[in-house]
Amino acid sequence: MRAARELLEEDGSAGLSLRAVARRAGVSTTAPYRHYAGREALVSAVAAEGYRELVTHLAQAHPAPSTPGELAAVAVACVRFALEHPALFRAMSAEPCDPTSDERVAATAAISEYVRTVVGATFPGVDADALSTTVWALVHGLAFLHLDGKLDSPPRRSSPPGSPPPSTRCSTPPRRCPVRQRPLSRRSERGLRRRRREPPP
Repeated sequence: MRAARELLEEDGSAGLSLRAVARRAGVSTTAPYRHYAGREALVSAVAAEGYRELVTHLAQAHPAPSTPGELAAVAVACVRFALEHPALFRAMSAEPCDPTSDERVAATAAISEYVRTVVGATFPGVDADALSTTVWALVHGLAFLHLDGKLDSPPRRSSPPGSPPPSTRCSTPPRRCPVRQRPLSRRSERGLRRRRREPPP
């Protein structure tokens, strides 16, 4: 597992294979197959470890959140985890997995239960399953917007009430590729100045 995590951090999930793990660990190419049936099983094991780390991180930082502000802090902590471990988060969320992996099923169930518990404590009486799915989808969406460079800055740990949302690069003028505007002809300039001087109807 250590060799797999090292490869993941160096080359991303694309470089993660049983053969590469064997080379990194200094064992025969058949040795990893004693533990993993194939690449998807290996990725599932790595993802399960990532989910366990995420649950531990959230439980230690936010042991009993029960207010909307604390729920928001949990969401920010999830996104920051993704930014601090980008390759691991992609393996957790964007890689094909082994559907028969009990380890991964248990790990994802743990994070789902944590989110469901937080949502239920924050909004008693709501459909905790539906709302926790919404929260989890929002967290994943924000995380990948940051990872893919669509948001300008990482989420702040806390935001004062009434603070504006972070700007996105999709909604602000691009900095590297400005649109070149063709210069106006003299006739167009005269017409534009004349229209500016005319009073509105």
